Amino acid sequence: MNIAAGDGIGIIIPSWPELVVGLVAFGLLCLVLMKFVFPKMEEMYQKRVDAIEGGIERAEKAQAEANQLLEQYRQQLAEARTEAASIRDEARAEALALKEDILGEARTESERIISAGRESLAASRQQLLTELRAEVGDIAVDLAGRIVGESLADEARRSGTVERFLSELDQNAESAGAR
Repeated sequence: MNIAAGDGIGIIIPSWPELVVGLVAFGLLCLVLMKFVFPKMEEMYQKRVDAIEGGIERAEKAQAEANQLLEQYRQQLAEARTEAASIRDEARAEALALKEDILGEARTESERIISAGRESLAASRQQLLTELRAEVGDIAVDLAGRIVGESLADEARRSGTVERFLSELDQNAESAGAR
């Protein structure tokens, strides 16, 4: 079948030489694309895949490291809390022991002061009694001397009359207090 130029079919089906030129040009285009363009595209694709996968791996490693650091932090925090509680307990125990020591020393000191006061009071009482006995004896001898009309001081001292009198007074006072 010969296709005439006037036929409308020539527009749809190309001519033979055009078909060969088109196929050669297409083959050259495919060859250039396969030889130069597709490898570059594949290389860029691999780089992008590697970058994405590497980024994911780095992110996973960073996440794992962050989790590990978080766990270490929590562990250190728990140890710090335990140590702080231990230190507080030790401080309380030391404060309590110190308080007990201070109270014990205060009790001992107060007992010592009270005992010293009692001893001082007893010594003062004894001294006052001795002075009072001597004074009462002198007054009694002086009074007896006035009543009798002569001095009895030397004789009374020699005979111990005053001491016997005061001893009798003490015994009478004690027996009266015991009743």
